[in-house]
Amino acid sequence: MTITGTPVDNGVNVQALLEARAALSDAPEAAQFTWRATNEWINGTHSRSVVESYFGLGEEHRHRRTFTFEADHPEVFAAEDQGATPVEIVLVGLASCLTAGIAAVAQNREIQLRSVKATLEGDMNILGILGADPDVRNGFNRIRVKYEIDADATPEEIEALVAQSQKRSAVFDIITNPTQVTVEVTPADR
Repeated sequence: MTITGTPVDNGVNVQALLEARAALSDAPEAAQFTWRATNEWINGTHSRSVVESYFGLGEEHRHRRTFTFEADHPEVFAAEDQGATPVEIVLVGLASCLTAGIAAVAQNREIQLRSVKATLEGDMNILGILGADPDVRNGFNRIRVKYEIDADATPEEIEALVAQSQKRSAVFDIITNPTQVTVEVTPADR
């Protein structure tokens, strides 16, 4: 690792993360988390999702504030473009997860970051979601992630940061591995 002689501060409390890892290794039942989002239809293809609470460490938690996400389809799909498309939100989730990992790994390896910028592109043939071709999948065919990172590190050390982040990224895992999803419908309260 590159030594700068200056304390590294990427804004990540690595000591707390290492302590959490040790504590949860001794109490694996506390490591079971349930993340939640609620979504309500607004109009057309526009919907609003809200994130307020989650379960972890054996109890319920509330975020400091409620987070709201608007989703819609663009005008080229005869929609009103009131928010990012759901597939763009997936790209945002992937970028955010990988970038958070880069910051944490850099802090742990005592590498000072100056800037980190990710550009993501996902290729999709929309004939699948339009039902025009049953042989075309509905999701991305390919996702490309490109990082521009300025840090007190060699190119090899920067590549290792990204590789370790990718290895530990929950969203990368969700996208690249099958995940069981169940959907149920319950009657609405009237």
